[in-house]
Amino acid sequence: MTQRGPHERGTVSQLRLDLAAFRDGVLEGAGLAAGDVVVLDVGCGTGLIGFGALDRLGPDGRVIFVMSHWMCSTSAGAPPVATGGAADLAGIADASVDVVTTRSVLIYSDRKASAFAEFFRVLRPGGRISLFEPINGFVEQLRPDDLFGMGDSPVNDLIAKVRDVYRGTTEETTRPMMDFDERDLVGWAVTAGFEAVELDYRAQVDVPADPIWDSETLKCVAPNPRLPTYGEAIVAALTDDERERLDTYMNALAAAGTPTRRTMATAFLRARRPHWHR
Repeated sequence: MTQRGPHERGTVSQLRLDLAAFRDGVLEGAGLAAGDVVVLDVGCGTGLIGFGALDRLGPDGRVIFVMSHWMCSTSAGAPPVATGGAADLAGIADASVDVVTTRSVLIYSDRKASAFAEFFRVLRPGGRISLFEPINGFVEQLRPDDLFGMGDSPVNDLIAKVRDVYRGTTEETTRPMMDFDERDLVGWAVTAGFEAVELDYRAQVDVPADPIWDSETLKCVAPNPRLPTYGEAIVAALTDDERERLDTYMNALAAAGTPTRRTMATAFLRARRPHWHR
């Protein structure tokens, strides 16, 4: 069996597997075919979905990448165009794209219903949308204090202090991540005018998962881009002695290969703009 180095073990490996699964789920839901020419990847991030789409499109296919408030295209030459984000796709003409894809984008938006309306607007008749979203409210309801998936442990008091740092973030930052569930996604798609709406929902509670990685690597990670890294939260919450106690415990778990516990919920939604006007 091939052994992996310290940065390829445990949760790092699981994260890569998760990202690949999210990418493949979105692309398979999009049903890309040889006749599709233009894919709009909204909130493209590092291009996980968009570059994956290029591999599945024919030689004439292209992807428009919308990153934050800017848009660029694989049809080289054109300068970036400003957009208003997922809820205001300025610069994208009506009925001009074949497929819209997103991954973990609506979770940052206060205008989710408007985003679905924009997706509908830019799609050609018969065009499709395929998206992925984590349902964070599920985790907050069932396991709000289990920050690292370690369950009950001798460092529960320290984990609680670190968790309080995240609870202290502004409502403006956290509200969009918690204010919807899978039923809302379906409702917004239907209201926007989509048909053939399908949603695949998966929930996991305390499922055995890969071991935690070493504490120093973990500290470089943030729960999401709008929140402090775990390292920043640990520094803000704990004394030097407390940090040493937490590091010692977590590194011992990593060295022993102790499994973590995974609690999460995810949703993949796909839908089609009708070929006719209603």
